[in-house]
Amino acid sequence: MNFVEEGKNTNPELSVGELLRLRSNELAEAALRVSVIAPSLERVARQFAQIIEQRRTIFACGNGGSAADAQHFAGELVGRFKVDRRGLPALALTTDGVVMTAISNDYSFRDVFSRQLEAIARPGDGLLAISTSGRSANILAALARGRELGMYTVLLTGEHTGSTQDVDADEILRVPATDTSLIQELHILVIHTLCEWIERLAMRQPRPD
Repeated sequence: MNFVEEGKNTNPELSVGELLRLRSNELAEAALRVSVIAPSLERVARQFAQIIEQRRTIFACGNGGSAADAQHFAGELVGRFKVDRRGLPALALTTDGVVMTAISNDYSFRDVFSRQLEAIARPGDGLLAISTSGRSANILAALARGRELGMYTVLLTGEHTGSTQDVDADEILRVPATDTSLIQELHILVIHTLCEWIERLAMRQPRPD
């Protein structure tokens, strides 16, 4: 029996503990390299913090595991990440099954996020679009519509993304990995960093009456 992950063979004789150590080492090495996106990430964090400060909304979207990451991001902001503070305006576009299936059925799955932005987003809002490949049609459509609506748009993706000339985003955060699972793990690190930065800003502001 062969174990194949992203085109690389994994020894089937490895124990669970050995495999865990192998993957942990890969993650640790990649986490050390992720600092290459620090300048871009700081720009995004500052802009998202400003959006929150202005009582605008940050939207998030993705497919599959990235949909879960989008909901994770929104949940940390609306709820809390590390400390108690006021709830922050964030919304994942991946949670309403009725809206998503209606759009997919009446239009196309490509429009599943962009149509929602057209309905509820405002100029000055933010969008975090998550795609490990950076090529998902509905993610690219959401970014393009976000820009048309005057939103601040961010693509969170991986290193194996091809040309980004047709990606209509204000910022592209490309984590240093090509393996899908490793990209997802680094995405969580990036998301938690954003949440902590935004939360620190929110702690300096009073709760609304």
